[in-house]
Amino acid sequence: MPPFILYGMPHSLYSGKARAYLIKQNINFKEVTAGHPDYMNNVMPKIGRWIIPVLQTPDGELVQDGSDIINWFEGRKLARLPAYPATARQLLVALIFELFGGEGLLRPAMHYRWNFDPENKDFIEDQFGLFRMPTMTKPERAEIVEKSTSRMRAAGVMFGVTEETIPAIEAAYEEFLRLLDAHFSVYPYLLGGVPTIGDYGLIASLYAHLGRDPHPASLMKRIAPAVFRWTERMNAANADIPEFIDTAEEILTDDFIPDSLKPILSLIARDYLPEIEAFVGFTNNWLTGQPDLGSGDTVGGDAKARAIGSCTFTWSGHELTVGVLPYRIYLLQKIQDAFDRCETQEKDKIEILLAETGLEPLLTIRCTRRVERRDNREIWGEENR
Repeated sequence: MPPFILYGMPHSLYSGKARAYLIKQNINFKEVTAGHPDYMNNVMPKIGRWIIPVLQTPDGELVQDGSDIINWFEGRKLARLPAYPATARQLLVALIFELFGGEGLLRPAMHYRWNFDPENKDFIEDQFGLFRMPTMTKPERAEIVEKSTSRMRAAGVMFGVTEETIPAIEAAYEEFLRLLDAHFSVYPYLLGGVPTIGDYGLIASLYAHLGRDPHPASLMKRIAPAVFRWTERMNAANADIPEFIDTAEEILTDDFIPDSLKPILSLIARDYLPEIEAFVGFTNNWLTGQPDLGSGDTVGGDAKARAIGSCTFTWSGHELTVGVLPYRIYLLQKIQDAFDRCETQEKDKIEILLAETGLEPLLTIRCTRRVERRDNREIWGEENR
């Protein structure tokens, strides 16, 4: 059978989530840059916009988005190591880390990529040019790359990266790294000896931006070597846990949540919950002004517009105004849907854990309309009841 094709790039944050999953499942795939003519001529017109990652199956089906790519394999029972834990608390915790890894770490990811030019600039511009325009020479790419990266630098403000917030972003990120380092010094993955959807969520930011670009990679190696080692492990086809003597290559038993994860969950509550609450509040207010919005309508009105506006909230003593992307509500719904499927006894245990770590509002801050994924884009679903 022909291999699966992953259209992505090494420096792409969201490509890392899909790539690590394919590697860990020992799936026969090859990665093709999104600068390849096949992507530009055959894939992008069908997807409707330039976006990565995109998986092309041997039958020619296209699946866009890291979470959807994972779900494609999971739904067909093709996973060698299922990404979703079978027990209730572990599943909820893994889904929280998926949301935080891909979305909650975007402030440090943008800051550490674009605000350290002495260490990063040459490397980043080389990578962007090489993989977007592989048929051009380096001098030919230089001018084009500078224009495109300038737009991305400006996009950091959309995520709340400003001169005023940078000290708080750095302090929060270093605290997170140290807490995660303490966990990965004891456990090879979040929930034991194999990765889960939480690990795949975290690797998005912690590899392409924060573990590969020169300045943040140096920072990670210096203050969180166990986290850097985990980024290597997440890109290895085997378990890659030789330093963990007698660790079983399986998820921890009895729905156990390591104590070392609880301070990280508390940090997520402090640093990311206010943004989630603001996102949902803004979206619900926005929806009241859209009485004609139908089920199945594209979020943002067309395939390229993924944001519906901006919201303001207080974070670490600063007032931030950031873009509202309903895709985050889609990931939040995964947490809430998993909780809703639980038996009463399981719900009680989850509520105790989330109350202990300050994350209990994740279960109750709900959008009045569902956000779904269809035809490789976000759409509005039915009313939430």
